[in-house]
Amino acid sequence: MRAARLIKMVLLLQSRTSMTAAQLARELEVSERTVTRDAQALSEAGVPVYADRGRAGGYRLVGGYRTRLTGLARGEAEALFLSGVPGALREMGLEDAASAARLKVSAALLPSLRDASRAAAQRFHLDAPAWFTEPETPPLLPRVADAVWDDRRISARYRRGADEVERELEPYGLVLKAGVWYVCARVTGAGTFRVYRIDRFTAVASGGELFARDGEFDLPAFWAERAGQFARSLLRAEVVVRLSEEGVRRLPHAVDPASARAALAAVGAPDGQGWVTVTLPVESEEVAHAQLTALGPEVEVLAPRELRARFARDALRLARLYGP
Repeated sequence: MRAARLIKMVLLLQSRTSMTAAQLARELEVSERTVTRDAQALSEAGVPVYADRGRAGGYRLVGGYRTRLTGLARGEAEALFLSGVPGALREMGLEDAASAARLKVSAALLPSLRDASRAAAQRFHLDAPAWFTEPETPPLLPRVADAVWDDRRISARYRRGADEVERELEPYGLVLKAGVWYVCARVTGAGTFRVYRIDRFTAVASGGELFARDGEFDLPAFWAERAGQFARSLLRAEVVVRLSEEGVRRLPHAVDPASARAALAAVGAPDGQGWVTVTLPVESEEVAHAQLTALGPEVEVLAPRELRARFARDALRLARLYGP
């Protein structure tokens, strides 16, 4: 355990100019006192770790010290080759660069590990789009991706409803969600971060001006927060339903899973028939009708009245189709 931590500490310092004890403690999930002891152990072992004293001090490697990749275990080498997503890299125009990088890493590995690339590819493949969809690569994606990698401002025109709007953006990161590409960007001058679908861009231009990236920006955390906000913003209506035990089990598969779990957590005791009453947030009555129909006889709609009447009409039609 400690040996792996020491190697990770060296690699962290190798990838950055310097790191404070607090930063290293966070990355290594240990105390700052443990970081101090580990730095001393590395120094005694011949690794030139130097400690800068003072409030702005930290740890750094002296003299451009580099370690080799020959310490990788087989599982680590295979996981390394899983980190690239071929389809996404190709769409961003980075396939050649990624291929060259994999070749360089392969050449640096021990001979016994050089089949790690093939072993990983034969055991894992990512197919991001949902079923029954034919995603198209946005033609402007490579241009946006170039700006993201280089921290360059872009001027983008995009469709918003029937209109086109132009914005000056600082593109921070790309997200591929269910086959759809998004860019998370800060609006120049406004300082606010927003999410844009790249397939709605009609023009992207860059004057080559660089922007100063906010070091506190966390792309995964930002996306998770915005995705959650978007999902909740769609749920503008409510329906009240009774569910059988089987209906309770199947509800998260028919509607938004997070909303279903939250609604079920608030239910009271079952009635005399073993059914529970649930107030469920939904996008609209139309969407609720389509989703709850999948539960068949395991759900009874109580409100709103119009939706209940719609299910009653469906039941009559089904009775005529399947009755004697």
